[in-house]
Formats: sequence, structure tokens, C-alpha cells
Amino acid sequence: MQDKGRNILSNERFQLTLDRLCHQIIENYDDLSELCLVGIQERGVLFANRIYQRLQEISGFDELIYGKLDITFFRDDFRMRTEPIAAKSTEMDFLVEQKKVLLIDDVLYTGRTIQAAMSALQQFGRPDFIELMVLVDRRFNRHLPIKADYIGITVDALNESYVKVEWGSRDGKDRILFYSAERN
Repeated sequence: MQDKGRNILSNERFQLTLDRLCHQIIENYDDLSELCLVGIQERGVLFANRIYQRLQEISGFDELIYGKLDITFFRDDFRMRTEPIAAKSTEMDFLVEQKKVLLIDDVLYTGRTIQAAMSALQQFGRPDFIELMVLVDRRFNRHLPIKADYIGITVDALNESYVKVEWGSRDGKDRILFYSAERN
């Protein structure tokens, strides 16, 4: 795909957004030791990695509980696909029983990914509560009554539009692109 997307969050603002989200977590939690960060595979983990690292730097607390959750077999469209989905790994060596869970994903669109993540999370116990952090909230076209507690940026994008988060570690630079027409 050619780079025809409009840059809606450049590198400098991207970093400020990550810092703001981390400071919001620190403000809302007196004790980070009971907080479990859970990144949703695959692109939510890229976001969660950055939040995890930055939270440790800002808070000075280096014992944050962090896991990576694969939701492949919990998706409601799992058996509807014409080609098999490649599962990612779940890396969670802890239970969420009676803990505070912060689910982390890059883009909130229909809400179906978050529903699948909450179903998958049940395999690890019953948390006290679950909150959601997303870098991008696409406000329109939600299929389920799911909303984020921590939002990096809100984008009003209709079905034919597309939002892509690029990560420096994977794509060469941190930015968010908005495509107003369907992707090729």
C-alpha cells in the first residue's frame, strides 16, 4: 500500500500522548503492585510494551505485572474466515484473580476484539475490575457497548475509512495515519 494516509499524530505528539496516558494511570492507582497490564496480541502488545516501559521509568516501580494475551480462538468470527488465522502466543505467568486489569489495545473500533479479550482473560481468573486503554478510539461503528477508560486520541472515522498505528520498533517511526478511502 502506498503511503497516502494523512498523518494525524506525529512522533513528538505521539510521545506526549504515551506520557499523558502513563501519568493518568499513576494518578488513578495509589498502588501499582495490584495492577496487571495485559496487551492484546498482536498490535496491542506493541502499544502495551511502550506503556509498560514508560510506566516503569516514570513511576520508578519496576515490578509491574505484565502479560500478552492472544484472543484468536475467542473471536466471534474465528470460524467464518476462509483462511486459517495464525495464533500468536499468550504470555501470562500470573492469575488476574482479585487484581485490577488494564487491557491495552492500539485501536478500538467495533468492540469485538475487546469482547474476545475479556472472554480469553477469564481463563486466568476473575479480576476485581477491568479497564481499557486504547491509543486510538474510532468513535463510530461500535457494534458492542464497549468504551475505553484511557484514550490517546479520538478519531471520527466511518466504515470506509481506516486508521493505522505505526510503531518505531516495527515500522520505522511512531505515528498514526488516517486513510479516508478503503485500503487497497
